[in-house]
Amino acid sequence: MELDTRRMEDLQERQRYFKTFTGIAFFLIILSLWSLQVIKGSEFKRLSENNRIRIRDNPAERGMILDRKGRALAHNRPSFEVYLIPEDLREDQYTVKQVAGYLNLSEDELKSRLKGIKRRFAFRPVKIKSDIDWKELAMLESNRIYLPGMLVDVRPRRFYPYGELAAHLIGYLGEIDEDELKGAKNYRLGSFVGKYGMEYQWEADLKGRDGGQQVEVDAFGREIKPLRRVEPTAGNNLISTIDIDLQMIAEEAFKDKNGALIAMDPKTGRILAMVSKPSFDPNLFAHKISQEDWRALMENPHRPLQNKGIQGQYPPGSVFKIITAIAGLETGAITPQTQLTCTGFYNYGNRNFRCWKDGGHGSVNLHRAIVESCDIYFYQVGLKVGVDNISRYANEFGLGKKTGISLPHERPGVLPSSFWKRKYLGVSWYSGETISFAVGQGYLNVTPLQLALLISAIANGGKLYLPQVVERVENPSGEILREYPPVELGRVHISEKNLRIIQEALLGVVNEPQGTGWGCALKEVKVAGKTGTAQVVRMPDNFKRGDMNRMPLRFRDHAWFVAYAPWEDPKIALSVLVEHGGFGAAAAVPIARKVIEGYFKIENSTSTTIAEGLNKIYD
Repeated sequence: MELDTRRMEDLQERQRYFKTFTGIAFFLIILSLWSLQVIKGSEFKRLSENNRIRIRDNPAERGMILDRKGRALAHNRPSFEVYLIPEDLREDQYTVKQVAGYLNLSEDELKSRLKGIKRRFAFRPVKIKSDIDWKELAMLESNRIYLPGMLVDVRPRRFYPYGELAAHLIGYLGEIDEDELKGAKNYRLGSFVGKYGMEYQWEADLKGRDGGQQVEVDAFGREIKPLRRVEPTAGNNLISTIDIDLQMIAEEAFKDKNGALIAMDPKTGRILAMVSKPSFDPNLFAHKISQEDWRALMENPHRPLQNKGIQGQYPPGSVFKIITAIAGLETGAITPQTQLTCTGFYNYGNRNFRCWKDGGHGSVNLHRAIVESCDIYFYQVGLKVGVDNISRYANEFGLGKKTGISLPHERPGVLPSSFWKRKYLGVSWYSGETISFAVGQGYLNVTPLQLALLISAIANGGKLYLPQVVERVENPSGEILREYPPVELGRVHISEKNLRIIQEALLGVVNEPQGTGWGCALKEVKVAGKTGTAQVVRMPDNFKRGDMNRMPLRFRDHAWFVAYAPWEDPKIALSVLVEHGGFGAAAAVPIARKVIEGYFKIENSTSTTIAEGLNKIYD
């Protein structure tokens, strides 16, 4: 009896344990189900849908960049690109091995890239190679059925048909980085965005809106049928202000020289050509640039990625005598008849300041001093006028500050004054420094665009226009969305009489036999201009100009020439800089002559319309 009681108690104890164990087990099962269905339900639903339905991106066609006559400077071409979907390759690495072989890629590199993809991105295609050739495409397509998880898609690829021409103005694309991605909408990792030039500045207009489609796939990741599709919207087109024919002439005129050229309409501020040499091919950036190409660009001592027209800062040399002359006339320090003597040397303090002409120019007035670019005349005018008056008139013409052109990374240059020197260097201005300043040397630095603005204002009667590179924005159907009319920034405070004196002197620079710009004289049209030779390093007193070619290139003078034509009714103004080119008359003037001649030949020929240009592209 007692034994039966113990057995019964033992059985009841086991039942309690069993019930407790069963309760705990059911509780854990319910907890697990609740976690799977409630907490992680949406995630598993997403994975399930992704396992059956895939999203395929359909990027928009980027808008074209056209010249003013409708010829494409940047458009798109088809590119075949290869993608792998990590989730479809987890069980079988056969596809990775085969694709690596077909594309001549490292299998280990592909596996490493795929392994780094986070779980939540496992269904998103990973780009393996862009712009594959026809042989590679044929191999992949003929074996597609045996390569689950592999996708070949056609994407628009940016193409620059003129290569290096106007590359600094047009710009280039690059893959968006993580910092840019944080503040960007409608972009994803791997998207290409404008990084430079017009491609960067008008990114919002050019980009367009991407589309996509849903595709049903089987268990092996192979496509079964399309489900839903959203069509992309192409980007808008930019009609630029430049003429590609004039651009070609300008770049050809430079040949193997380095420097910059800005040609603009002096009555509107529209840029007709913009050259920066050496240049680069923006097609290198249309897909991810190779390390070798990038290293070659970065290590080039002549800085091919710098837009020297707006970023290069140089002493203007004798071109600045235009400002010194205006300051002298406006302040009354000199008149057009003021005669000053040039003996070839000017003693001031403990220094001898030289004129470029050995033996000097003798007794000269203002007109002859500008025509023959007499240094000693302007040394004396500078001392009469003073640094701050010269600086004031230079500021009126926009020197020493950004012009406001719609291109990134413009530099302001340096316009010194007595206040500037105290503020930035902490010392007073010395009168001897005014001598160098008066002829465009010393602390003074300008950009070629600033000098183009200066000569344009002289040509048009004193108006400063905002430099512009785009005339209008159009949608793909040709409807005008936005126009950029000329913008007058201001007018210089110079009397018409004094401005006319300067204009006539600049006409003499080119058209009088003793003028330093004589090499730019044309029969068909009157050209006015001013040469400049800017020292890079100070020359010893016994230095002779003929020794320049024996100096290391980096120490040789820069060559300048600014000009406009026709003198009576200006239609083109330009500034030319040849880095380390020596005399402006020898290096910069011939370039300007070719560009001005080319401009009038183009203007007199039959123009290509926008519609004709677009038809050529699509044909």
